[in-house]
Amino acid sequence: MTLKAKAALAFFAVATFVAPAATAQDKTKITIATEGAFPPYNLTRPDGTLDGYEIELGNHLCAQMKIECTFVAQSFEGIIPALQAGKFDVIMSGMSATAKRKEIIDFSIPYGGTGQTFVTLKGSDITKMPLKGEVFNLANNPDGTKKAVEAIRPILEGKTIGVQTSSIGSRFLDEYMKDVATIREYKTTEQHDLDLTSGRVDAVIASLGYMITAVKQPGNEEMEIVGPRFLGGFLGAGTSVGLRKDETALREKFDTAIEAAKADGTIKRLSEKWFGFDLTPR
Repeated sequence: MTLKAKAALAFFAVATFVAPAATAQDKTKITIATEGAFPPYNLTRPDGTLDGYEIELGNHLCAQMKIECTFVAQSFEGIIPALQAGKFDVIMSGMSATAKRKEIIDFSIPYGGTGQTFVTLKGSDITKMPLKGEVFNLANNPDGTKKAVEAIRPILEGKTIGVQTSSIGSRFLDEYMKDVATIREYKTTEQHDLDLTSGRVDAVIASLGYMITAVKQPGNEEMEIVGPRFLGGFLGAGTSVGLRKDETALREKFDTAIEAAKADGTIKRLSEKWFGFDLTPR
C-alpha cells in the first residue's frame, strides 16, 4: 500500500469514528416519551393529544434549546428499555433519577419532585396513620425515616397496598413493607386508584403530585391522603429528564434549559398551574 493510500485510509477511519459524536451534538429534532396517564405530570386528552405539566415544560425547554420536539405515549413499565432500543430520544414521564436507574441511563438535573405518600379511603383505619404531612428525606434524615417507617408499619400490617410497577413507590414498599403487607402492582396509577375505590386494595402509594390531583377526580371523592411523605435516598434526586448514556451533549442542553426555567420562574408558573403549588427544585 502506498503512503498516500495509507493516509487516505487513516483519514477515513478517523472521520468514521467522529461522525456519531457530531451527529449527537447537532440534533435539531428529538422525540420525547411520556406515559400520558400520570396527571398532572402527563395525561391524554379525549381527542388523543398529550397534555400536562411535562408536555408544557418540555415544549418550553425545547424552544429554549432551539430543538424541534415531538411527544409520544409509552407505557411506563417499558419506557427505559424502549429508550435504550432507540425508539425515542428522551423520557419526561414523572421519572425520579434514582441510583438504580442511573446504572442504566443518564439524567438531567431535576425539574420537580414531590415525594411518595399513601392514600386510603375515608373511614378506613389507615386514616389514623401518624405523621400526616410530615416529610422525611431518606438521605438527609435516615434516623427520622427509620422512626417514621416503624410508626406506620403497624397500621399497614395485614393490608393490601397498590402501587405502579417499576415506580419508586414499588421500591419503597419492597424495602420497608413487603414483610407486613401484601403488595399488588399495576401497570398504571389509574388502575390502582380504581381498585382502591372498589375495595380491592386497602391503600396505594404514589407521588404526592399525582395524588393531590387524583383525589379530586370524579369517583375518587372517598380517597384521602394520609401519613408522612418520603423522598431522597434510593427514591431519587427528583423528577428528571432521562436520556441514553451517550447523549452527553443533549443532557447538557437540557441542564442549561432547566436552570433557565428555574431562574425565570417558568417551572414555578407551570407547576402552580398544574399542581397548585411550586415544585421548583431548591
